[in-house]
Amino acid sequence: MQGRAQSLPQVLRLLGAFVVTAAAMGLLLAGLAMPAVGASGAAANSSIAAFEELPSDFTASPLSQQSVILDAAGGVIATPYDENRIIVPLDEIAPIMQDAVIAIEDSRFYEHNGLDLRGLSRAVVANIQSDDVQGASTITQQYVKIALQEAALKRGDEEAAAAATRVSLDRKVQELKYAMSLENELSKEQILENYLNLVYFGDLAYGVEAAAQHYFSVPASELNLGQAAVIAGTIQNPGTTDPVSNPVAAERRRNVVLDRMAELGYASQADVDAWKEVPVEEMMEVKPSQNTCQRASMPFVCQYVINWLLQQPALGETFEERKNQIYTGGLTIQTTFDPDVYRSSMQHMTERVPIGDQTEVGAASVVVEPGTGKILSLAQTATYGNDEGEFGVTEVNWSVDQAFGESGGFQIGSTAKIYSLVRALEEGMGVDTTVNARRYDSSEGATFLPEESVDDCGPNEPITVRNSEADAGGRMSFRDAIAKSVNTAFVPLVLSKVGVCDTQEMMTRMGLHRSSGEEMNPFLSEVTLGSGEASPMTVALSFATLAAKGTYCEPLPVTTVTNTAGETIFEAEPVCEQVVAPEIAAGANEMLAGVMESGGTGRNFALDDGRVSAGKTGTTDRFVQSWFVGYTPQLSTAVYVGRPDSNTRPMRDIRIGGNYYERVYGSTIAGPIWKLIMDDASEGMDKASFAKPSEEVLRGQRADIPNVVGMGVTQARRTLAQAGFDGYVVQVSARSTQGTVVGTDPRGSAPKGSSVAILVSSGYTPPPQRTRPAPQPAPQPEPEAPAPPAEDNGGPGNGRGGGPPGGGDD
Repeated sequence: MQGRAQSLPQVLRLLGAFVVTAAAMGLLLAGLAMPAVGASGAAANSSIAAFEELPSDFTASPLSQQSVILDAAGGVIATPYDENRIIVPLDEIAPIMQDAVIAIEDSRFYEHNGLDLRGLSRAVVANIQSDDVQGASTITQQYVKIALQEAALKRGDEEAAAAATRVSLDRKVQELKYAMSLENELSKEQILENYLNLVYFGDLAYGVEAAAQHYFSVPASELNLGQAAVIAGTIQNPGTTDPVSNPVAAERRRNVVLDRMAELGYASQADVDAWKEVPVEEMMEVKPSQNTCQRASMPFVCQYVINWLLQQPALGETFEERKNQIYTGGLTIQTTFDPDVYRSSMQHMTERVPIGDQTEVGAASVVVEPGTGKILSLAQTATYGNDEGEFGVTEVNWSVDQAFGESGGFQIGSTAKIYSLVRALEEGMGVDTTVNARRYDSSEGATFLPEESVDDCGPNEPITVRNSEADAGGRMSFRDAIAKSVNTAFVPLVLSKVGVCDTQEMMTRMGLHRSSGEEMNPFLSEVTLGSGEASPMTVALSFATLAAKGTYCEPLPVTTVTNTAGETIFEAEPVCEQVVAPEIAAGANEMLAGVMESGGTGRNFALDDGRVSAGKTGTTDRFVQSWFVGYTPQLSTAVYVGRPDSNTRPMRDIRIGGNYYERVYGSTIAGPIWKLIMDDASEGMDKASFAKPSEEVLRGQRADIPNVVGMGVTQARRTLAQAGFDGYVVQVSARSTQGTVVGTDPRGSAPKGSSVAILVSSGYTPPPQRTRPAPQPAPQPEPEAPAPPAEDNGGPGNGRGGGPPGGGDD
């Protein structure tokens, strides 16, 4: 670096003399009208004294700069900012870039001490001799002016921001004082570094690093002569000379910079001439800014991450402080999102449910890691933006809770059935415990009465329930009931065995809540048939509880946040809690693995290579919403397909993505998507298995079935209930008085909580009396032949008519 210019006293004397001379000549000083002062030594001394009394302490506030949101592989998801700025040290700015700026803005930068009198004189003369106004501000003066404006804008002081650039003698003189003071405090290199990181280069690019990346997709350290000249040429008039909006003006200005660099020896004439032949538009490789989530690589991920961070106290005590950190603090935000899983999810969803499908059916999916709560992917078949009434364009994030994406969630359908099963296992029932799925003849379904409820959360009036297959019914094990998703089995399980209240408590314990953040309502329809609304993320995390052996983890989208100094200001650890005993989770996994096997609603979605999985379909009433939620020990994924903007329009007789569907169940579209996402995401992972449940969990805690023979039905039900069984009536023909209990099925003992048939006499109806046919006269023999002995037609049990072989009734 060349030595400093004149000492401050010398500069002050020269300034005073120049002010007096300029005033006497009536000239404009660098475009500023100087008030007339007396051309006397006293006046000069007075000017110097006044100058010395001005404040000299200049402190630049920290610059606003863009933050960056990174995916798990280190790729950029988005760069939220108020100003697109990336601060870099001077040694990461190409020397040719530094030379270009000095050449065109302040060629004597290394020779003056903040005020360039020679440049000032030249500007005065040039302004007198031509209509073109030439500025005379040095780089140091420009830095002071822009820094003052930046600081004022940052604190919301618009008046001070305007004053920082106002054309006035007072402002200009104060600026000079600050500039010369700054030259005594910082080296030339420090001033140049600060300037290059501060100045605006057009098209929302603040600082040379952001400009280099935006215009040419290279870091500032790799800029060449032509690129440096383009960027330097924007400084004086960034609004009219940026190469994106004004390529012709940018090219003209670039050539001016190149000529000046050749004149000053910063570049050879041959190199300058060569670059002047290249059209600016051919030099460009514009990198779109990612300051908004609309431009992010994962738009809805960007939205969720920012909204999640805005609720983290570690980033600031108030909402505004956190927002300021995110948009101006230059933070590096490391997330958990896997770009490969995201791309796979988007591919498989949009192949079956195209973005903006004319049927107005949408899809969303979330993939999480059991045991940590890390969110690996969230995606939906929509374009991020203001919808303005157009389906498929929205800022509503279907995958997350209302607080993070404005979605009200979706009815979860039969995925809700897992919670009553987990509660039943906790109460000592087993995987093979039975429940009576009430049969019905009416098209309206099976009716359940309020008095059948075991707690105060039951319905106040009769409720009617149907199955997707009307003939599903009778006594069946929990394992079979969940595999076939039999509604009329789960209503009595909740109503008469575990209770609505306890099932709702299990939902809350396993992290399932409404999209509003409130608990599910303790209504039979919500806890059994899934009429409550939840987000795919909430459902995926709740199911992950079982995959993680009963451990529920809160969502974890961000692991660390570091500041511009590389200091970690926020570090998130998994927040997990054991909410279900591991042996109970093992029993639930056993049942839900059966869903994926022959006979289950998920039988077509078993994962490749024999990888173990468990899952559950979900379809809401009238086929408005559908789900498939499933997991392995390493991954849990929820896939939703439905009407995001409607709770009434059914998905029946519909063509989605070019394919016709009579009815859309959870197994119709969501299930196949789930399998494809899980197969891709599981690739390369070890094949893990679920822990095997104990015999007690499988069989349940056995209890003796009371002898209820001879009792009335009401007394028999009460007696069985006191022993932990659910009694239901089966009419049988018996010799006992009609209405009398004649036995149970099974009898002796059974798993606690089992449904036990109360065999009730319907009265004795004797079997139809079989009458022996009258003997037929033997045919008359020929006279010469003797008659044979008469044939025994047989009685019951002789195998010759009158009854089946071995006796008994058919």
